[in-house]
Amino acid sequence: MDLGRDILDQQVIDRKCELMGKVDGIVLELPQGKPPRVARLVIGGGTAARRIHPGFADWLVRWRRRWGPKDDEPLEVPWSRVLKIGIDVKVDLDAERTSALAWEHWVREHIIGRIPGA
Repeated sequence: MDLGRDILDQQVIDRKCELMGKVDGIVLELPQGKPPRVARLVIGGGTAARRIHPGFADWLVRWRRRWGPKDDEPLEVPWSRVLKIGIDVKVDLDAERTSALAWEHWVREHIIGRIPGA
C-alpha cells in the first residue's frame, strides 16, 4: 500500500457514513528492529497546512486559536478504528462525538446562525 497515494487526503466517513474531513496526516510507529507501522490517522487542526509550510501552519494555528472554536484540536484516529480503505476511509467512530466537526459547528453558530432567515 502506498500511504501517500491511498490514504493521505482521502475523505473520512464515520460508521454512519457522515463526512468527517480528510486524512491530513499519518503517524507511524518505528518499533526497534521491526518495520514501521501505521499508528494513527490525523484529521484537521492545521496538519495539512504543515505539509505546505511550517511557518504557514504556525500562523494558521495562532489565527484559529484566536478566532476559531476552542476545541479545534487535530483528531487522531487509531489505526485499529479504520474499517475500510477504498474511495474514502471509513472509521469506527461517531463524527458528532469527536472534534472533527468543530469548525462546522463554529461556522453554523457564529456565521450561518446570524444570517437573518437562515
